[in-house]
Amino acid sequence: MKNSPLKDKSYLLAKKVVGTYKYLVTEKKEFIMSKQLLRSGTNPGAMVRESRSAESLPDFIHKLKIAEKETNETLYWLELLKDTDYLEKEKFDDINGVAEEVMRLLVSSIKTSKQKLK
Repeated sequence: MKNSPLKDKSYLLAKKVVGTYKYLVTEKKEFIMSKQLLRSGTNPGAMVRESRSAESLPDFIHKLKIAEKETNETLYWLELLKDTDYLEKEKFDDINGVAEEVMRLLVSSIKTSKQKLK
């Protein structure tokens, strides 16, 4: 997983989420949803990194499934922040695009890994 697009994109998502969190707290004075976004948006990168030391293929898939669920939650918080006028469309589009790409990569990796189990 040295030059893994999933590893790189999930880390990029985490960095963008941290930046968005800082923006929401300092500029918009929003503390509740931003904390939820921070938690869910940094988790996929951590789970992808953790999957590198999975004990088995089922364990690897399980860790990626957790990352998938957290990415889905991140997409929810981003949409809610946009729809409640805490995130401007440009900021939303940037980070949401990365989150959607991470989701596609996760779904693809999980599907490929499940096929290997058969």
